[in-house]
Amino acid sequence: MQRIAMIVWNEFLNDARVLKEAQTLRHAGYEINVFALHTPGVTRQQERLKDGISVFRVARSPLWRWRKGNNVSQQPAQASKIQNPVGKLSLRHQVLRLVARTWTHAALLWHMVRYRPHLVHAHDVNTLPTAWLAARLSRARLIYDAHEISTSREGYQSFRRVVGFVEKQLMPKVDGSITTTDARAKYFARAYGVARPTVLQNRPRLTHCRGSNRIRNELGLKAPWPIIIYQGGLQQGRGLEKLIETATAVPNAYFVLIGGGRLTQSLNQRCGELGLQERVHFIPTVALSELPEYTASADIGVQPIENTCLNHYTTDSNKLFEYLIAGLPVVATDFPEIRRIVRNNNVGILVPANNHAALAQALNQLVTNPDLRKRFADNAQRTANTLNWEEQEARLVNLYQQILPVATPEKQA
Repeated sequence: MQRIAMIVWNEFLNDARVLKEAQTLRHAGYEINVFALHTPGVTRQQERLKDGISVFRVARSPLWRWRKGNNVSQQPAQASKIQNPVGKLSLRHQVLRLVARTWTHAALLWHMVRYRPHLVHAHDVNTLPTAWLAARLSRARLIYDAHEISTSREGYQSFRRVVGFVEKQLMPKVDGSITTTDARAKYFARAYGVARPTVLQNRPRLTHCRGSNRIRNELGLKAPWPIIIYQGGLQQGRGLEKLIETATAVPNAYFVLIGGGRLTQSLNQRCGELGLQERVHFIPTVALSELPEYTASADIGVQPIENTCLNHYTTDSNKLFEYLIAGLPVVATDFPEIRRIVRNNNVGILVPANNHAALAQALNQLVTNPDLRKRFADNAQRTANTLNWEEQEARLVNLYQQILPVATPEKQA
């Protein structure tokens, strides 16, 4: 069986995309080992998932194993997202972080090479150099899975030149590449003179989750108002500050934000300042297995992402597909990839980016018009039968079969 080493720069606890890809490849007959980050006291250093996927985690710092448990984050899935950008740290802390990250990458490299993979699969640019070196040392093939356009991405401004240099040097050397939207595939092909990457959208698996009162019961919501849901990271550039302010102009509706991140505290504080505690609620990050039930218990899905970078402009995002799988009508920013999905399937209302008034108007239209809401919801349910992970996973398997048609004798276990 051909061995695949996947490398991610997270704890691999709530990474839906990587998990789906690993499951698909495992079912196609590959042996999968995911190399990820370890948070002592929170994650297991080694484990085997029920799908037969193995996970090996390396601590972020050689000192973490000696830290006390009460100093370790209790929300590991958000750990890498809530730290301050390196550019805002003192020189001493930047040096210490660089040393720690170098140690972590070296440890990941060592364990991947020991695994003797036939193919190394790098998820995002921060793992690409380590994956490339592991592939060279192991005489393995290499796939680069670019989840984002990191040369124009929120929080990556300080590293734009470094990221561009790494991708320019290494993308032409990989055996295959993957990204998340057609717009991003065109960008990578033009920017680095490479073949257009295979597109695997961030679609969820097809689930049939009936509507429930999960959110209403958990939060104790008494009024029969529609629930407007946002799920995902509470980060800059997602339009969440404007969404909270929009709630003041959308009466007779509940707003529920599911997830965690850097803005959690400031968004809660803003709700208090606006007196919205009774209508705006926050639910911390939930397990991937439970998320569909939460989504299906809402009435409207919202994606108010802002036009702050090319990465945002070219996104469609997993939350949009999750809303449709759950049968929710949507209100979303009018970006090209999002527009294609919403308009082609008539599942909701598009609004201009960064337009507070238009967002409020669209949400009010759905809140006050149950018939329109139902028509969009019915279309969303039909769309779910095609815009799901199962419909596109053959592309991933085909790419692998082109790169690894037959295991060579010297690489056999």
